[in-house]
Amino acid sequence: MTPEEFRRHGREVIDWIADYYQGLESLPVLSQVAPGEVLDGLPAGPPERGQGFEGVLADLESVIVPGLTHWQHPSFFAFFPANATGPSILGDLLASGLGLQGMLWTTSPAATELETRMLDWLAQLLDLPAGFRSTAAGGGVIQHSASDAVLVALVAALHRASGGATETGGVGTGRFSVYTSGQSHSSVEKACRIAGIGTAALRKLDVDPATLAARPEHLAELLAADVAAGWMPALVVASVGATGTGALDPVSELAELAHRYGAWLHVDAAWAGVAAVCEELRWINAGVEQADSYCTNPHKWLLTNFDCTAFWVADRAALIAALSILPEYLRNTASESGEVFDYRDWQVPLGRRFRALKLWTVLRWYGAEGLRAHIRGHVALAQEFASWVAADPRFELLAPHPLSLVTFAVAAGAGGDADDADHAGRRLLAEVNASGRAYLTHTQVLGRFAIRMAIGSVLTERRHVRAAWQEISDRLAEATVADSRATNSRATGSDAPDSDAADSGAAD
Repeated sequence: MTPEEFRRHGREVIDWIADYYQGLESLPVLSQVAPGEVLDGLPAGPPERGQGFEGVLADLESVIVPGLTHWQHPSFFAFFPANATGPSILGDLLASGLGLQGMLWTTSPAATELETRMLDWLAQLLDLPAGFRSTAAGGGVIQHSASDAVLVALVAALHRASGGATETGGVGTGRFSVYTSGQSHSSVEKACRIAGIGTAALRKLDVDPATLAARPEHLAELLAADVAAGWMPALVVASVGATGTGALDPVSELAELAHRYGAWLHVDAAWAGVAAVCEELRWINAGVEQADSYCTNPHKWLLTNFDCTAFWVADRAALIAALSILPEYLRNTASESGEVFDYRDWQVPLGRRFRALKLWTVLRWYGAEGLRAHIRGHVALAQEFASWVAADPRFELLAPHPLSLVTFAVAAGAGGDADDADHAGRRLLAEVNASGRAYLTHTQVLGRFAIRMAIGSVLTERRHVRAAWQEISDRLAEATVADSRATNSRATGSDAPDSDAADSGAAD
């Protein structure tokens, strides 16, 4: 592709993306294709000769787009947001165009130093402890995801707990244990598997029925019992904004217990952490100054394209000691001077994309003021949605909702059956999602089936939230009428066989 061809097709791609966003609201949120439908639209084998770029956008429209669930849709309320914005897209394009591999400082000094500065900027914006800054003993780095963050935290924790023995002897050198809330993300369990200590090492903490936050009392019991049984506590993971319910664990109390037993305290604030750009929401950071590591995802709720997880440690030496391996071909004068960061020592893979560039473009475009407005708008919409749920006796709120996630269920009613309500909730969610007009997901809260309303799309306005609530309300009303008719029909016997037929059957 020549520079002129790149210019021409590049303009076409930018125009296509702009048109996509302009028309996004008219598309169904959840993909409507059947399994295998996209495969059937693609050739079974690759072309023998290059075909140029002309047909790519046409096939994108006809084959690919129908098979997409549109995460940027204003009526996407599932999982957590995965923000994509113009400044971030352009920053990502620049990074792709530069095509560098930033594994070492020397392979592109600007990539490393921009990342260092961006993580310091973000730490300032979130009012994180000074110890997490690059100018202190800690520092920040961009990981692929919060799953990577908890994995590297676990590896560092195991290295520290074993006194470095895992470096040569592996995890077979001891029985290590990990603790987290029963509400925490599945990434903690996955990290245990990947690190080789297995799910048998994982202890799930009971939660407070009112707040759904981890109970420190249960952690204290488990730690004491494990130590008595010969286990070595390695890691405690506190959630600030648990995936299912948005629960906020008591970080200070968990940290005190973790450190009493020599365990590493990691705070997973993947979704909720960025809310601290707003001064009135910084209470969610309570206790973070006691953490050994902390992560939050700009790629969820802070206007930055996936992938971009901000991960900080209070002691970078502990992380580097666990992850650094230096073959001869990576040796260089700058690294050996000790004056630079080599971020390949702060992560699992060797290679690194220039992800700091898109974070830079986002922070410069929006500024702190724009970021705060973005978060505040969604929090306000969630509070209004929660008020509608609370005012409707057919529904009940199942979890606190201080940010932009509302977890609710179909109410059992006076003397009603919770199983019937859960069945109604499952059917309701399936019908709403099948409509294509909104997309929500579910969780379990203390044994109840719950629907999650996660507000976070850049394009979401009040009218979209209101329309989603109307869809939910109307669908439940229709189901209630249908159930009532079926009940009445059975009660009156109108669907029973006629008497002659019944008599004939009885005679047989």
